[in-house]
Amino acid sequence: MLLVFRRGASKVLSSLAGICVRVSEAMWQPAQEEAVSRWFKDKGDKTLRLDYDLDAGSVVFDVGGYEGQWASDIYSMYCCTVHVFEPVPEFAERIQKRFSNNAKIVVHKFGLSNESKQARLSLAQDGSSLFKQDRDSIQVTLVRAMDFLEENAIGKIDLVKINIEGAEYDLLEHLIDSGHVGRIRDIQVQFHRFIPNAEERRASIQQRLQKTHSLTYAYPFVWENWRIRDALP
Repeated sequence: MLLVFRRGASKVLSSLAGICVRVSEAMWQPAQEEAVSRWFKDKGDKTLRLDYDLDAGSVVFDVGGYEGQWASDIYSMYCCTVHVFEPVPEFAERIQKRFSNNAKIVVHKFGLSNESKQARLSLAQDGSSLFKQDRDSIQVTLVRAMDFLEENAIGKIDLVKINIEGAEYDLLEHLIDSGHVGRIRDIQVQFHRFIPNAEERRASIQQRLQKTHSLTYAYPFVWENWRIRDALP
C-alpha cells in the first residue's frame, strides 16, 4: 500500500513539476519574444553590435567566432586588431582561410573558459555548445582566459564579444573572480536560457559587473552590453 502511495505521489509531483515548467515558460516566452522583436526593430545586428569607440589601435576579442562575420564587420569599420577564438577546428580553419591575408585578424583554434581542459562539444552550426548532449560531438580545447591574457601580455581589451552557447556564464564569472574584467572596456554578451539556473546566474553576474561596468543596452537573452565606468561620458 505504501509503495502504491509513493508511486501515486511521484506521479502527482511529476505532474506538478510539469505544470510549473509550463507556467515558467509561459511567463518568459512573451518577454523573450518582445526582446527579440525590439532587437530586430532597432536593427541591433547592424547598429548596437558594431557602434563602438574603436580605431586602428584598438584590441577586440571575438569569443565564439563561428564564420568570422562579426570580426569582419568590426575590422572593416575600425581596422582594429581582432583576436578570434573558435574551438571547432572546422570553423576555425575556415575563418583562418578567410582572413589569411589580414595579419590584424588573429585566429585561435580554442575557446576561452574558466579553466584549461579538453571538452566535448555538440555540433550544431552557430548553436554548437558544450552544454547540449548530442551524438554528433567532437573534442575541443579550452584555455583559461586569465592565462591567455597574462601569457600574451594583453593589458587592455577595448571590446569583447561573447557568444558561446551557455559557456558565457563560466567565462564571465572567471573574468570577474580573477579581476581581469577590469581590463575590458566593453563587454557584448549573449546569455542563453537552456542551462540550469540561467536567470539566477545572469542576475548574479549583472550585479557583480555593476561594480566596474554600466549597462549601455539590454535585450534580455538576446544581446546586452556593459561598458567600464571610467569610460562613460
